[in-house]
Amino acid sequence: MVTVAEIIKKTEAYLCQDCGKCSSVCPISRLDSGYSPRRIITNSLKDADKKILSDTELWSCLTCARCLSVCPQAIDYMELTKGFRTVAQNKGEEPICSHSGALQSIMRLMTTPSLVQHRLDWVPKTAKVQSKGDILLFVGCAPYFDTYFADINVHTLSAAKSTIALLNNVGIEPVLLPDERCCGHDLLWSGDVDNFLSLAQQNLEAINKTGAKKVLFTCAECFRTFKVDMEEHFGSIGFETEHISTFLHPYVEEGKLHFKAAKQKVTYQDPCRLGRHLGIYDEPRELITSVPKVELIELDGNREYAICCGTNAWLNCDMYSKRMQMQRIQNAIDKGVKTLTVACPKCEIHFKCTINEKSATTKKKIDVQYFTNLLSNNVKS
Repeated sequence: MVTVAEIIKKTEAYLCQDCGKCSSVCPISRLDSGYSPRRIITNSLKDADKKILSDTELWSCLTCARCLSVCPQAIDYMELTKGFRTVAQNKGEEPICSHSGALQSIMRLMTTPSLVQHRLDWVPKTAKVQSKGDILLFVGCAPYFDTYFADINVHTLSAAKSTIALLNNVGIEPVLLPDERCCGHDLLWSGDVDNFLSLAQQNLEAINKTGAKKVLFTCAECFRTFKVDMEEHFGSIGFETEHISTFLHPYVEEGKLHFKAAKQKVTYQDPCRLGRHLGIYDEPRELITSVPKVELIELDGNREYAICCGTNAWLNCDMYSKRMQMQRIQNAIDKGVKTLTVACPKCEIHFKCTINEKSATTKKKIDVQYFTNLLSNNVKS
């Protein structure tokens, strides 16, 4: 079992200069003076394997990578946090889960090999899909999210539906898995490595049985999990991985995907996993602006400086999370934007949750929409 000392060595946290740049840009620290990445690093160096594992602040980090972008020593605070959480879970410490841990329970239920799901009931009758082929679309937990968050008008499956429509438009009939599992992202980032590995193994086996050479993702977190974390744990996974934005981009560039005009002002929320984690910023924006008459207005703090949507891995959804979400939404409204486009289901859920609260003055003033929906709604047949 890995120790705190080994995690410190792996992430080179001992190189910390105590400059405080991480805390100065941390979105949580800016709202909660009691939280500081610098202090957690310092405490871990002083007191390895002891108090740090029982510190509730361990679960506050959004793992958004904003700190990594300014650290002069390139200390990977995200990996440090993930490692500490794993050790803490193994020692019996429990994270503070939002929604009373219901979503974590759903993920762990999906590790059951004999589980029978009806995952493809949502597929439109007009959609052209296959059970085997070269290109597979990984849907993620959208079918569960849409059911669980129906009261706040969440439609994360619309990302999958619109993506299939766009792929069909360029002559691609993607493979869909009838027994796909959660990618395990949230379990991994909350320290439950064993159940993450169980989900990963089952997904990898199911995908490789289809003969797929490339797997596409609409969810930024699923993409990061397959591209980075699964390869770290399993080595070669047997197929290529790509986010839908970079996959569709050449089709627009080559004139194979056309859109009709849609005069509207929109903005785009950079997901932490797609942006700072994987460096994809241009393709989603260029796809959005390929729709004639669409005006893309940038939020204050975008690309590598983007502000997180407020919570990660269904942990610590608190007043600080709400303030972050509210500030982001208000920023979009102040810029005259009517549509906030996203590339991660968590961003859609968190923003819609805040917008749909009874006390929210922003209700009905702005719409949150997956960027592929904007494309699909205006694609030329």
